[in-house]
Amino acid sequence: MNEVKESLRSIEQYYKLFQQQQFTFIAALEHTRENAHDKIRPVASIGQVQSYMEHHCNNATDRRILLMFLSICEDLSMLCQKLEAVHPGNGITNNILEKCKVLLSHSNNLSNIRAKYPHDVVNHLSCDEARNHYGGVVSLIPIVTDYMKEWMAHAEKLPRHVLHDVSDQRAGSQMKAQQEASARAVAPPGLPPASHVATQTLVSCRDRAQDQRSKDGKKYLKPGSYTGRLLNGPWKPPGKHSF
Repeated sequence: MNEVKESLRSIEQYYKLFQQQQFTFIAALEHTRENAHDKIRPVASIGQVQSYMEHHCNNATDRRILLMFLSICEDLSMLCQKLEAVHPGNGITNNILEKCKVLLSHSNNLSNIRAKYPHDVVNHLSCDEARNHYGGVVSLIPIVTDYMKEWMAHAEKLPRHVLHDVSDQRAGSQMKAQQEASARAVAPPGLPPASHVATQTLVSCRDRAQDQRSKDGKKYLKPGSYTGRLLNGPWKPPGKHSF
């Protein structure tokens, strides 16, 4: 949990730098939309921003700020994967995480989302820009970060062992895979697995012990032994008393 908190904190610090350059971001979108002859429809998806940067960006400053936006979106997508790894999920957390995934999808339509108080990104736009062009795209990152904070708040209320079990299971699976890989690498080709060899060894030792006990039993029951004489009855001297 501490790791995902630190990841989100780092993303937020990077986003603060981006937020300070919001006018540069809007100007870059204006330039690239004009180059793409796409001035009518709103900027409504991450994929649209990526297309503008890759195909219609003629300015190093515009490319830098568009790439910064895309990089933050990618970092948030990777953080979603970390959240899934830390916690198996319940109804509330799964619902929050699903919202984040939908918002961060490259094809998702962002036109109708708006970041609300305490975020002021929409307030920095003109009425036309906010309503018709950039209100959704500037709202994406603050809305997703708020959802992730909400996810963490719910996850921290769960029993501590739930979070630990997930990480322990992943660590155990990774360790087992590494051990199996090491065993395959060390073992000469053609040999059976170590567990099979151990089983064969135990069976062989058991069989040898049984054979030895059988031999010992036969050795002490040979003719002329004390047990053999009891089976033939007591000894009598030869003569007239013998019958």
